[in-house]
Amino acid sequence: MSSLGTSTAPADPKQAAAPVGQPVPQNADAHPDKAPQGKNPQRRGAKVGRKIRIRIKRCDGPGKSSYWEEFEVPAYRGSNVISCLQQIAANPVTVDGKATTPPVWDSGCLEEVCGSCTMVINGKVRQSCSCLIDEYAPSEGDVVTLEPMSKFPVIRDLWVDRQRLFHALKRVKAWVPIDGTYNLGRGPTEAPEHQQTRYVLSTCMSCGCCLEACPQYNLEPDKNEWDTAFIGAHAISQARLFNEHETGSRLKKDRLDALMGPGGINDCGNAQNCVKVCPKHIPLTESIAAMGRAVTIHSIARFFRG
Repeated sequence: MSSLGTSTAPADPKQAAAPVGQPVPQNADAHPDKAPQGKNPQRRGAKVGRKIRIRIKRCDGPGKSSYWEEFEVPAYRGSNVISCLQQIAANPVTVDGKATTPPVWDSGCLEEVCGSCTMVINGKVRQSCSCLIDEYAPSEGDVVTLEPMSKFPVIRDLWVDRQRLFHALKRVKAWVPIDGTYNLGRGPTEAPEHQQTRYVLSTCMSCGCCLEACPQYNLEPDKNEWDTAFIGAHAISQARLFNEHETGSRLKKDRLDALMGPGGINDCGNAQNCVKVCPKHIPLTESIAAMGRAVTIHSIARFFRG
């Protein structure tokens, strides 16, 4: 389950005493501001003890007007965007001294696995849990700008409704069909080379980065239009993943039929923005090309079959 502006309390009482966003020392003599710095030159140049500003595009609810608020927080070594938001939520006072409501965001694993914390950070869509402040704001007074994704309806502040993303996975039946939940024995064998290809595709976490960057994928609040609106690179790639699985391929025809229809693969403009922003480095353009060939062959075969 995703959390909305919350974090799990650590079991270790020593960790609980650490300030929000400040890494816990590995030993009793260590101090976060004296911890060994990483190899990244931007991190080595980050000023210790600095304060930065977090500029947030806020919205109080669906259909309401957006507005900006700016906050100042200390940048602890190793902190990320989520830990900065936690500091703001604990003391929601703007740089102008105005008391406001805590910002709302969506997050879960904080390990770039669940895909729920996607935001537009300094103009580029990415996961906020892996966005390190030492890299994005290394100097005193640096500003980090946070916006919600624009291709999904805003629920509040940085939290968006990604239902359409998951609806697209239903359109291509992105699952392996099984007959019941009992033990069916060993699954099909797979060559290591094929397994490596499919594994990369399976790392998709439905984060929405590829959709936010896609010029063909636009905001569509009307659910009645979802079945004809562009399906998106993530669903095309997942259709490839399951079509190349021996059991999953039983639904291959249904998936190709879905990609042949309105909003299918023909609506892709080949901008290739999707593959540039994918946090898992999934070869989305290769998947689009592979499914394009499969759809062409399927359509020709269906034409001659009548």
